[in-house]
Amino acid sequence: MFTKILIANRGEIACRVIATARKMGIKTVAVYSEADKDARHVMMADEAVHIGPAPSRESYLMGDKIIAACKQTGAQALHPGYGFLSENAEFAKRVEEEGIVFIGPKHYSMAAMGDKIESKKLAGAAGVNCIPGVNSAIESAEKAVEIAKGIGYPVMIKASAGGGGKGLRVAYNDKEAFEGFTSCTNEARNSFGDDRVFVEKFVEEPRHIEIQLIGDSFGNVVYLNERECSIQRRHQKVIEEAPSPFISDATRKAMGEQAVQLAKAVKYQSAGTVEFVVGKDQSFYFLEMNTRLQVEHPVTECITGLDLVELMIRVAAGEKLPLTQAEVKRNGWAMECRINAEDPFRSFLPSTGRLVRFAPPEQTMFQSNTQDWFGVRVDTGVQDGGEIPMFYDSMIAKLIVHGVDRNDAIAKMREALNAFVIRGISSNIPFQAALLAHPRFVSGDFNTGFIAEQYSKGFSAEDVPHEDPQFLLALAAFVRRKSRERAAGISGQLPGYGVQAGQDYVVVALSQDGNNAYTPVRVEEFVGETGSARVRIGASSYEIRSNSRINDIAIVGTVNGQAFVAQVERGTPKNPLALRLQHNGTRIDALVVSPRMAELHALMLHKLPPDMSRYVLSPMPGLLVDVAVVPGQKVQAGERVAVIEAMKMENVLFAAADGVVAKVLAAKGESLTVDQPIVEFV
Repeated sequence: MFTKILIANRGEIACRVIATARKMGIKTVAVYSEADKDARHVMMADEAVHIGPAPSRESYLMGDKIIAACKQTGAQALHPGYGFLSENAEFAKRVEEEGIVFIGPKHYSMAAMGDKIESKKLAGAAGVNCIPGVNSAIESAEKAVEIAKGIGYPVMIKASAGGGGKGLRVAYNDKEAFEGFTSCTNEARNSFGDDRVFVEKFVEEPRHIEIQLIGDSFGNVVYLNERECSIQRRHQKVIEEAPSPFISDATRKAMGEQAVQLAKAVKYQSAGTVEFVVGKDQSFYFLEMNTRLQVEHPVTECITGLDLVELMIRVAAGEKLPLTQAEVKRNGWAMECRINAEDPFRSFLPSTGRLVRFAPPEQTMFQSNTQDWFGVRVDTGVQDGGEIPMFYDSMIAKLIVHGVDRNDAIAKMREALNAFVIRGISSNIPFQAALLAHPRFVSGDFNTGFIAEQYSKGFSAEDVPHEDPQFLLALAAFVRRKSRERAAGISGQLPGYGVQAGQDYVVVALSQDGNNAYTPVRVEEFVGETGSARVRIGASSYEIRSNSRINDIAIVGTVNGQAFVAQVERGTPKNPLALRLQHNGTRIDALVVSPRMAELHALMLHKLPPDMSRYVLSPMPGLLVDVAVVPGQKVQAGERVAVIEAMKMENVLFAAADGVVAKVLAAKGESLTVDQPIVEFV
């Protein structure tokens, strides 16, 4: 067994590998860029080597520097994680040639599966179901139309070297096939330097279901059940679960056996994933093979009781697989939510900056621990006060739960999301909460088009309806009453002027446009104990108990005997006296005041926000990479004004109306904040 391994990655996956290595008694070496010098993975590792500036092309993608770091520290093996160089066959080959063990598949297996066209030919030869289509590169748009007609619409036009949704179009007729071929070719050339394009049948109502497998150097390969990954936004997975609520045992077995056939055909060793597209009739077709550990591997670990990173390390060290196919378990139901640094209410634009507060829910399952199950686990590469840099992907953490069945897993995930405190940057937690509450998700009736169909106009606060909106008002009144009780107990108050807790309040739900809602409430004691009260709103009654401290953000307690976790903060950016409450993805700002104060508040004028229509504002934090206008220039509506880059995304800003540029307020190369003015028009 190795005594020291280097992790050629960053963030949560680097921390994940370190956890298993530590359990196995193996020393670890981290590599880091300038932006990650204080990152969590650097602190966790036994040693750390600086490999370059912040941009990944100058650090984490520099194979020479990573190999040099292995030699410098005496690391015998290298774990690539996922992303960066993890599926670079040339890099894997060089690592092996330098006498370092690559903890992953052999370079020839990786190369065979890395090209979408070649991998389909290999899959077909290995007896794997393949989608009807032409697997050789197509030379012209006219030929693409001819092939599409032969296969039958709809068809999918895909770049051979594609990924992340780039170089992919669905065509329903000749015109769309012709235009789609041209667009895919251009995108593929610009993104990957490879303009080869192929055409295949588009499976309607498709599900994305993948088979996890592991192979050793003795020719043994087993499949570790499937993962359901159909909840995707722009081809990026959002929620993953295992097992799938859709496929039958017979389909699972057939998919697993075909995945093993393919792995054996390319002499695959290590962890890998064979991705399938599954039709509504349970017909399934090979999509591609990921020759690395997947982001969503924890859900497989939960239901099988295995540590996949440990298996990868043991196989790489030459050990045999410790289990047979018959010994693979499927126990309970696991789900993973990807918690990303993006603002769902602003078209999911990246959100970078400092994590002012980062307090995950209490964990009862842990990375690399194969003893404790049926709980909550958080995989992350950040900590309280850490930085989310603009140079890498947007993942903050992965939230994983394990339940006895699917409904139990959903309930656990909703409660864990409620308890997940992230401040300083925006996160997609409200969106995840909305998905988990959606009737179609709960029933398991979804496919890869689910998010695009259900949220076709984007995501807004109205898309997160609360099942009991009055509960948030009752909680606001409860928290305010408890703080008044504490204030009333402070010694040294002047006789006759002491704070009175009172019973009658009005909860003012604050609205952006000034149309506030005023709700009278009555707060009474219902048992003589601290941290309890009955809140009456009309005919409804809420008996709330909580031992949380007044300054805790996450309030844990029971309401009418049912457990809850909600987030409450004192003060909002616009009103230091207001409370901000969040529960099940819904957020409200509220004032809790006396009836007389509510009367006076209703008479106050609403202050309108300033008119910013003359400005082009930055929609997200990021780097201003280009300003395309100068003062005095006439600009037409729709004309390019500026380009901002953050988290591997480039965002082009266009003029909303015709005008003349008065001032350019930000310079190329400047780091921008949200809503920072870039250009002012006359």
